[in-house]
Amino acid sequence: MTKEPIVTPELVAAHGLKPDEYERILKLIGRPPTFTELGIFSAMWNEHCSYKSSRIHLRKLPTKAPWVIQGPGENAGVIDIGDGQACIFKMESHNHPSFIEPYQGAATGVGGILRDVFTMGARPIACLNLLRFGSPAHPKTRHLVGGVVAGIGGYGNSFGVPTVGGSTGFHKAYDGNILVNAMAVGLAKADEIFYAKATGVGNPIVYLGSKTGRDGIHGATMASASFEADAEEKRPTVQVGDPFSEKLLLEACLELMKSGAVIAIQDMGAAGLTSSAVEMGAKGNLGIELDLDKVPCRETGMTAYEMMLSESQERMLMVLTPAKEKEAEAIFRKWGLDFAVIGKTTDTLRFVIKHGGEVKADLPIKELGDEAPLYDRPHVPTPERAPIDPAAVSPPVSNSAALLKLLGSPDICSKRWVWEQYDHLILGNTIVAPGGDAAVVRIDDGPKGLALTTDVNARYCFADPVEGGKQAVAEAWRNIVAVGGRPLAVTDNLNFGNPERPEYMGQFVGCLEGIGEACRALDFPIVSGNVSLYNETQGAGILPTPAIGGVGVVDDVSKAATIAFKGAGEDILLIGATAGWLGQSSWLSVVCGREDGAPPPVDLTAERRNGEFVRSLIVTGRATAVHDLSEGGLAVGLAEMAVAGAIGATVDPLPPGPNHAALFGEDQARYVLTCGASETAAILAQAAAAGVPASRIGATGRDALRLPGEQPILVATLREAYETPLPAYMAGEHPEAFN
Repeated sequence: MTKEPIVTPELVAAHGLKPDEYERILKLIGRPPTFTELGIFSAMWNEHCSYKSSRIHLRKLPTKAPWVIQGPGENAGVIDIGDGQACIFKMESHNHPSFIEPYQGAATGVGGILRDVFTMGARPIACLNLLRFGSPAHPKTRHLVGGVVAGIGGYGNSFGVPTVGGSTGFHKAYDGNILVNAMAVGLAKADEIFYAKATGVGNPIVYLGSKTGRDGIHGATMASASFEADAEEKRPTVQVGDPFSEKLLLEACLELMKSGAVIAIQDMGAAGLTSSAVEMGAKGNLGIELDLDKVPCRETGMTAYEMMLSESQERMLMVLTPAKEKEAEAIFRKWGLDFAVIGKTTDTLRFVIKHGGEVKADLPIKELGDEAPLYDRPHVPTPERAPIDPAAVSPPVSNSAALLKLLGSPDICSKRWVWEQYDHLILGNTIVAPGGDAAVVRIDDGPKGLALTTDVNARYCFADPVEGGKQAVAEAWRNIVAVGGRPLAVTDNLNFGNPERPEYMGQFVGCLEGIGEACRALDFPIVSGNVSLYNETQGAGILPTPAIGGVGVVDDVSKAATIAFKGAGEDILLIGATAGWLGQSSWLSVVCGREDGAPPPVDLTAERRNGEFVRSLIVTGRATAVHDLSEGGLAVGLAEMAVAGAIGATVDPLPPGPNHAALFGEDQARYVLTCGASETAAILAQAAAAGVPASRIGATGRDALRLPGEQPILVATLREAYETPLPAYMAGEHPEAFN
């Protein structure tokens, strides 16, 4: 056997453990740890697995509702969607791996989140993502975009689940640290959910799936540290995925679950065998004993340390009913997957690792999780910014020119180049495809479906974390409402900088305050999620980016709304109040080259009232097209509807005030919808009775968009401005123009 290194202060530091944390380990176990034990503590106590900087604040979030079956703390969240069905979903990050190795980093991010969902007994039905890249002018950005998108498509398409929605944005703050957040959604029977809690003493612990290799060792630790100048050196910590093996693993797991053999199940994700085994034992108040000689390995001479920390993909750990062990093995052998009994549950509350006839680790299992450090990090609030007076900002170009510039800007332009690389139609249930406010996926043969979205405006969060956090939730809520869905629950991915810097920790705390307030006001609980900290490179942190994944139910998918104008001669209605808020707006950033001022305030009472009114118009069939207004304001919203429907529109003269503010301001709680002209008076009267601001602002028709006081812009011109920039940039054509 290979002799293990002696644990030194330098070795402790190399494992990401601080001196006081190492002293905590010594006090906990009463002796110096072995090298394998040091690796186990490093895996369990890093930020990615222990949430040591965030747990104290995450406890403040609302996680319960009558329809919530399982909130945070399991592999994924579970909600009751009626008819005996449950929706299981979660979002997770693979930021650092995707920067180092974009294809495999993104691919294994998709694979990992799919396992989180089918570990619970669900069949995955949809994937989404939220991607943030650096400035288009940065020399690495095009390479990273190409690799990440190919990785997401390569894994999801091969696995056979549609990628139906997402959000892609660019900002120089992500130059050295991109964000790749993956979300998966699955379905199961509400009374057939599987959990990670092990029960029973002496039950076999079974290793399932692919063989263990040396890929991904210290992946979780790497994800819990800032990047310096050594990103390339960390390439070996990036896992390698095999979507075809994962598809076999899915089918084998679901078949095994039907057999009644499974007591507990946990996928091997971050920290691999270590984390999965510890979580299963600790949740069940049991000890775990593993014999690593029985672990299927694809490389020779692997040490206990390497096996415990490997993050090789497509692997599961289960506790099985002893009487069904042979039946379970037969199922996995049929699917061509490894099946090995590698240990047993005990009543000792110890985590014991044996290899080559030696005990390599003997640790208290509960304390590995429960005694992980918990920090209340110093944090300072983000300084308040003053609102911007729209009248004080002179438009540098005409409103028509501004609209075309916005439509071609990196954040707003069409992401068709991205989502056309994803198979969004496989399984045949995608009703509303990418490119709108939210995707809609039919459940079985319908009529019910799920509305799914991901969103966040990091510029808002940077300027005012509390309002930005509220807006991220409200935007996801609006996206679901805009297709006719009832918003039910949220998963999040909280991407922030170094929590040891008070200003970054202040962003985290502020965003969580806003997220919690919005989730409570909108009855939109958080049932799962992920925290990704230390997203910074050489001291430069990302924008605070709390990604929100929203899920809602559409009662009848045949009535789901889309953003496309449906025909000429329909009235256009604006729902919600317009003040012309320009602070932190896309117009201010793209057209004026400024990112300043306070972001728009979020009135959660208005959000709920206006949204419920709009949804009532959709489900009764009175609204023919609906689009929520966000980045780019009214003008961009109208242009996107015109392009989607290939129909023009004429906008009536605007109320007194600066036209640029009315057209491009980003006031919240607003929607644009179309309806038959004969419906307009009744809808406006109904809105007035409900206290919902609403007005007729124009009509659809002809081949151009006519803004007040501007020359008409042909729909074909709008389409070219909107659709061509990203493909041209990715082809290497005029990259300087895509900024």
